[in-house]
Amino acid sequence: MSNDVGKKLNLVKEILKAIHRGEDVNELKRRFTDVLSQISPFEIPLIEQELIKEGVSIDEILKLCDLHVALFRDYLQSREIKDLPKGHPLDLLIRENEYILKQAEVLALYASALLKAQSSEEVRNYLNTISTVLQELRKIRTHYRKVQMLIFPYLERRGIVAVPRVLWGREDQVILKLRELSSLLGKALQTLDEVTVKELASKALELSKDVSELVFRENKILFPAVWVLFSEGEWATVAELGDDIGWLVSVESRWVPKERPIMPYELNTSVSQEQLSKLPKEFADVVSKGIQPDNYQVRREGDLDLGTGFLSVDEVKAIFKSLPIEITYANTDGRVKFYSESFLHRGFVRTKTIVGRRFEYCHPPRLEAMVKNVAKEVMDGKVEFREFWTRIGDRIIRVLITPVKDGDGKVLGVTEVVEDLTDVVNNVDEVKKKIMVL
Repeated sequence: MSNDVGKKLNLVKEILKAIHRGEDVNELKRRFTDVLSQISPFEIPLIEQELIKEGVSIDEILKLCDLHVALFRDYLQSREIKDLPKGHPLDLLIRENEYILKQAEVLALYASALLKAQSSEEVRNYLNTISTVLQELRKIRTHYRKVQMLIFPYLERRGIVAVPRVLWGREDQVILKLRELSSLLGKALQTLDEVTVKELASKALELSKDVSELVFRENKILFPAVWVLFSEGEWATVAELGDDIGWLVSVESRWVPKERPIMPYELNTSVSQEQLSKLPKEFADVVSKGIQPDNYQVRREGDLDLGTGFLSVDEVKAIFKSLPIEITYANTDGRVKFYSESFLHRGFVRTKTIVGRRFEYCHPPRLEAMVKNVAKEVMDGKVEFREFWTRIGDRIIRVLITPVKDGDGKVLGVTEVVEDLTDVVNNVDEVKKKIMVL
């Protein structure tokens, strides 16, 4: 251990003693901020490993976790981000990173303790605790999804492509390592094999480091850059869609934008010189080398606005034909208004003459009353949907009757979705072999 780390270790010991004496965390933060700001958060797991080697209890070290987050909050929230409103999506993303950083630290702490475990009982207890921590850390995917789907598209529209691709690649590696660690944990819990346990502890420490590094890449590079670049309308969209995905932290107060939400495809913008001067170096270097804004116009004259995108009538027709399902739609009057045909699978025979026909009349008389009743149940909200299985020749068909609602939840009618699942039902084992975990 270097003299530098040794000094920091002694400092952490002093803080632990102060916590043990019951001293106020805010007072400790005031007293130790200047010195602790010199400790890189990446050194914390190393220092904790040394404390464990010296026999300091895990319970005592765990008391540092919240303090670390408090002490590094100023460091986490970059100096470049000024006047960030409470409840703003960027505020929530930064708070999520505080939560993620704490989980990463706890994971490293128990992984270090696992390497020193003296008995099978100790090993099992630490493995069970690591299992609990991993359950929390799996929530990191929700955080990454918001960054990938809500932040990156606005950067790409400005022509900033490399940074999002690199970050997403690192995030994806974290997800893969998390998945691998979970699998290894299951094996370790079954066998308590020493080699497997040591491998798990090593990989847990590696994962903790990777997660911590991503937290700081976001907070020190990505977030200050988007704070400079994004307009209020862009943040309005991030806030709205972020609510749909969900947050890892409680939202006590909500930021209310004054501008309407702006989607990436609506932007026709470039990075100004003023913005360039305020960007973190990593972003400024990329932009100064020259970027080409993406001004592709996704909406064309005559396109239908479908809420989640824009399509021409020809594209709508072609998409319905490409689906491996067939759909019949009847409105609240019980009249068929539309049906689709799939070139992949053929379900029930239908022709253009059913358009305008009563929905139940499109079925054999013996099923007429049942079909009418099922459609009514679905439209009245008595059931979420109805599912039926049948055969057409040697084909096994699933039929779903589902409600169709507008944006306000008003029922517009029902769909009958017909799907040929013969190959799935008859070849379950073969299908399972094709499953890929993405």
